[in-house]
Amino acid sequence: MSNIDRRSLVKGSLATMMAGAAFSRAAFAQSSEPILLGVSGPLTGPNAQYGTQWKQGFDLALDEIQAAGGINGRKLAYQFEDSQSDPRQSVAIAQKFVSDPRIVMELGDFSSPASMAASPIYQRGGLVQFGFTNSHPDFTKGGDFMWSTSVSQADEQPLLASYAVKRLGLKKLAVLHLNTDWGRTSRDYFVKAAKEYGAEIAVTEGYIAEERDFRSTLVRVRDANPDGLILISYYSDGALIARQARQVGLKQTMCAASSVYSPKFLELGGEAVENVHLGTRYFPEDPRPEVKKFIAGFKAKYGGQEPDAFNAYSYDAMNMAAAVLKIGGTDRRAIRDAFAKVKDVSSVIFGQATFDVESRRVKGAMNAELVVRKGQFALWDGKPT
Repeated sequence: MSNIDRRSLVKGSLATMMAGAAFSRAAFAQSSEPILLGVSGPLTGPNAQYGTQWKQGFDLALDEIQAAGGINGRKLAYQFEDSQSDPRQSVAIAQKFVSDPRIVMELGDFSSPASMAASPIYQRGGLVQFGFTNSHPDFTKGGDFMWSTSVSQADEQPLLASYAVKRLGLKKLAVLHLNTDWGRTSRDYFVKAAKEYGAEIAVTEGYIAEERDFRSTLVRVRDANPDGLILISYYSDGALIARQARQVGLKQTMCAASSVYSPKFLELGGEAVENVHLGTRYFPEDPRPEVKKFIAGFKAKYGGQEPDAFNAYSYDAMNMAAAVLKIGGTDRRAIRDAFAKVKDVSSVIFGQATFDVESRRVKGAMNAELVVRKGQFALWDGKPT
């Protein structure tokens, strides 16, 4: 066979595959089968608890969406693939979702590094990657198929710095952070803002997600003699650090990123997290009707269980996906375009959510300043801890 014949055969095969995929998508668009979303996130591994929380929020939202008639008369469903929030796994899942004509949008991954590793595949494949917990500022810079309802760390960390320095009056800070792309980026934004507000950074210490013994790190922190500790952590490692900090004699004021906000932080930290300060995008005492409706529905579905922020994030994400699909239908490019068209979608985190087209994020999340008092999260009353 000549080179020309081979090239013609390859071109013909590619054309056939593309035509077949287009036919499959067109057939699916006219189907009565449920509209299918792909979810890439952790169901096993160190972040497995977040995948469980996602599913609770998704399922509550789906109950309400189906009861209201679904997506223009069709049911909405999702296929959850376990990435362990590992970039290697998220890339493989992206390849699977992009090649599956049934998948009209992807939600996830949990961590920004896992999502950003897969972004080029979603962008080339023309499938929206809706990273609703991806706060890394660069996530939505990966292309016009990347959208997020997560508050960027470029916006969030200055709020934490303001709470610590301007509101609590801390002047010399030790910063402990997850040594991941998310953690380092968050640290950099926090440190920059804290210095602008007049604070000194006595020491910064990174740690790996699997670390369990922080005592040598905390001794170095103690030797730096800060008046405040800043935790850029998730709730499990944040609670463990708080426990061990108290054990090595650190009694300074602690402030933590909103990522620790969960009943599990209180459960795992016990007395050690008493008087820890944090900001959050979600607080159940918020009187807004969107928050009250979400909490009542969640407790009714899950036997009285209290929802946390990650339940709220996934609940909002599924409702936003439904609003987008009602405009964009099942065509992948039309879905991308519909993100710019949705307006004032009811949201627990934002109240009424509309995307900023330039950043492909939602602006205007609430910010509640909390403190742990008597084993519970409470609005900070301005009194010293």
